[in-house]
Amino acid sequence: MKRSDYISWDDYFMGVAKLSAMRSKDPNTQVGACIVNAKKRIVGIGYNGFPFGIDDDAYPWESDGEFINTKYPYVVHAEPNAILNATVSLDDATLYVTLFPCHECAKLIIQSGIKEIVYVENKYQEAASVKASMRMLRDAGVTMRQMAPLNLELTHA
Repeated sequence: MKRSDYISWDDYFMGVAKLSAMRSKDPNTQVGACIVNAKKRIVGIGYNGFPFGIDDDAYPWESDGEFINTKYPYVVHAEPNAILNATVSLDDATLYVTLFPCHECAKLIIQSGIKEIVYVENKYQEAASVKASMRMLRDAGVTMRQMAPLNLELTHA
């Protein structure tokens, strides 16, 4: 008889997203993303961080202060990183992401052909950016589904 206590596809793919988030060097917000095709194959992963080749120690990680002296003009979000890391077309793919996408990420998600977003947290749901994101995603026919937080402990030494 087979095991019955194996994890669901949602938990598996969100676990990959959560593990990816652990690569982020951002001291405040670590976000991970995992893109899956219709055959349940992982086709892209990403996390939030500075662009390739940018010295993590030479740029600011602060979230307060003058815009140019914060992380915001420099950090690439997890979703665009996963899209850019994709190995195949993303038409009809599902994006698993630990934090609901902002409006800039929503535009890229829509343009890439992703048709479903599965997320855990939406702590900025009242922000204008997320409201704009939800509007665009809804109008573009992208399904949005929140799942319960994982009861999965990922640790590293």
